[in-house]
Amino acid sequence: MDMQTYLFALALILGVGVAAWAVSVAIRNVAFVDSLWSLFFLIAAVTFAAAAWPLSARGLLVTVLVAIWALRLSIYITARNWGEPEDHRYQKIRANNEPGFAFKSLYIVFGLQGVLAWFIAMPLLPAIMNSGEIGPLEIVAGALWLLGFVFEARGDYQLARFKSDPSNKGRVLNTGLWRYTRHPNYFGDFCVWWAFYLFAVAAGGWWTVLSPVLMSLLLLKVSGVALLEKTITGRRPEYADYIRRTNAFFPGLPKGTSTA
Repeated sequence: MDMQTYLFALALILGVGVAAWAVSVAIRNVAFVDSLWSLFFLIAAVTFAAAAWPLSARGLLVTVLVAIWALRLSIYITARNWGEPEDHRYQKIRANNEPGFAFKSLYIVFGLQGVLAWFIAMPLLPAIMNSGEIGPLEIVAGALWLLGFVFEARGDYQLARFKSDPSNKGRVLNTGLWRYTRHPNYFGDFCVWWAFYLFAVAAGGWWTVLSPVLMSLLLLKVSGVALLEKTITGRRPEYADYIRRTNAFFPGLPKGTSTA
């Protein structure tokens, strides 16, 4: 493991985080850290690629896939949040950490997310820096990445289109990919990061398994499914029935659906 390059990526990520924190203090809104989240991984990937240049076929492929995933997600979140007030999640964090949240947000929000992204980016280090061509495991990893990317991007698109119709206010999206899982975008993210781990395994980086495990825990138990569904039933009465019929995470046919 090239620890010097790995630590340099952390320094760059934290540097961007500090700059973003300074902007957040000025505008009193930390929510745009969500737009930075995926870009932290891109910073790590570009750092690893620069250190290993010229890249092997696998290293180039992984770098391109990280860029596609990171830029798509950042652009989507930025467009979704543009002109909106600070997200209610961050408003709650702000209220729970006053007085002094302006300074505390440096490590509670920006620093924490930067360090988490740096740790989760660990499989990208061997996947990009270790030499290697495209073999059977890379093909499997690429297919899993594509499945995840389609679920994430398509799920986000379907949700954005649903919310853009004023007649859907207070209703529950239960069509398209959302018919088979209550969180197709989170399931997609899950697939993407296990795919990056498979690329790492192909490069000898089997030891980076804690990265996708941590990402899975975040998606399922911390900032993903668990957090989103904590209050949603109270805001949308239809959601209780949606929970009864639809898988929370892994896709499957709605309960009560005949396969005949």
